[in-house]
Amino acid sequence: MAIVRPPAVAGVFYPRDGASLNQTVGHLLQDGLKARQNETGRQGADLPAPKALIAPHAGYVFSGIPAARAYAELAPIRDRIERVVLLGPAHRVALRGLATTSADTWQTPLGPVPIDRQAIDAIAHLPQVTTDDNAHAQEHCLEVHLPFLQRILSDFSLVPFVVGAAGQDEVAEVLETLWGGPETLILISSDLSHYHPYSEAIRLDTRTAQAIESLDETRISQDQACGRIPISGLLSSARRHHLQAERVALCNSGDTSGDKSRVVGYGAWVFRPEEKTGAAIETGTADPGEADQKLLDRHGRELMHLMANTIRYGFGNNAPPEVAVGSFNEALRQERATFVTLESNGQLRGCIGSIVANRPLVLDVVENTFRAAFRDPRFPRLTPGEIHGLKLSLSILSPMMPMQFDAEADLLAQLRPGEDGLMIQDTDKRSVFLPQVWEQLPNRRDFLSHLKAKAGMVSGHWSSGFKAWRFTVRKLPPVDFAEAETAIS
Repeated sequence: MAIVRPPAVAGVFYPRDGASLNQTVGHLLQDGLKARQNETGRQGADLPAPKALIAPHAGYVFSGIPAARAYAELAPIRDRIERVVLLGPAHRVALRGLATTSADTWQTPLGPVPIDRQAIDAIAHLPQVTTDDNAHAQEHCLEVHLPFLQRILSDFSLVPFVVGAAGQDEVAEVLETLWGGPETLILISSDLSHYHPYSEAIRLDTRTAQAIESLDETRISQDQACGRIPISGLLSSARRHHLQAERVALCNSGDTSGDKSRVVGYGAWVFRPEEKTGAAIETGTADPGEADQKLLDRHGRELMHLMANTIRYGFGNNAPPEVAVGSFNEALRQERATFVTLESNGQLRGCIGSIVANRPLVLDVVENTFRAAFRDPRFPRLTPGEIHGLKLSLSILSPMMPMQFDAEADLLAQLRPGEDGLMIQDTDKRSVFLPQVWEQLPNRRDFLSHLKAKAGMVSGHWSSGFKAWRFTVRKLPPVDFAEAETAIS
């Protein structure tokens, strides 16, 4: 006799009546498809087909809009997808590892969804996988996706997992086993930050979005995404399969329901094979520093003026000045990492910086300028008498770009001496070299070996979990303090 899992949250998270549910999902998908068509470059049918999605799992009145925007990406390949591997975080039952189902079908008001028993049998031998119907009985995070899938796809089967306490590698192993070809879609269910004020939620969710788009799960904490563990497994597999993440929606319940006092964040991403565009097609690589150079050319004087004002303010207030971020150009409000260097009469007088972007560019410049002048532990506090002969310089780091490689030789071959900064990580060991280190270590192998040593690894260390990110640095040449102070006056 066939085992059926009945709907658990129909009438709560979405309409109980099949006709009403069909209409609700239809309207949401119609709006999602219109949004897709209205976005620049989204009309083309030549985009690589999606392999994976991240979509939210709240009630449709809250997260239906961003969820539908994710599912709109499947419209061009709706007849190609035959199997959906669906993972989401456990909300109701504490469990270890990943729990799948013994059911043969899952039911929604739109009808039955068959479970791919053959696929489940293929991963039954993995020690982190168990069959636990109790974990699924009242769980909403997987169920709410089914009506969208039923409307947007043709016939498909489901491979569901509720994820409890599990390691990233354990999740990735399940995904790799079930990865398949174009017939298989990977779907991760996750909301973002929970119950923060509206502005704080925007800050946290923007940071999470940037981590996802950098394929860097180390920058996502549990309070940033309830589905952090399955997301981490997907990001690991995305690096291995050379996928790139594209954000298609980011909002919160304050945007969709109106109450901005305590909101929940929602985001949607589509993962596709990497594309090379523009100059990258000509050279085989893209220069992430080109945009930074344009930014410095356009806004460099304004940033130097901000640095000089920060130092002047710090003399009298022993604190950095307040910054009205919204008053700056949008390019200066993006989260970026910077280094500020001070020189006095040709000698280093302070240098403080950020490696990973975690705040708006103008705030990073102000904070690093203040710390370089007054908090660099290598030097005493700057004094007003040192203003004469003081030079300021600013460097901007490009976003960290995850590198894809199969072995150390492959990684070394991709490095560009003199141009690339490099961050490496394996388990809890991480270290970074800025591009100027190439001046002392011009050989690729020496460069990497010394970077490993800095992280506490032996020079020959290698593992399947070894990760690397490259970045570039663009720099404003040193400017006298007096010139910077009057730069835009």
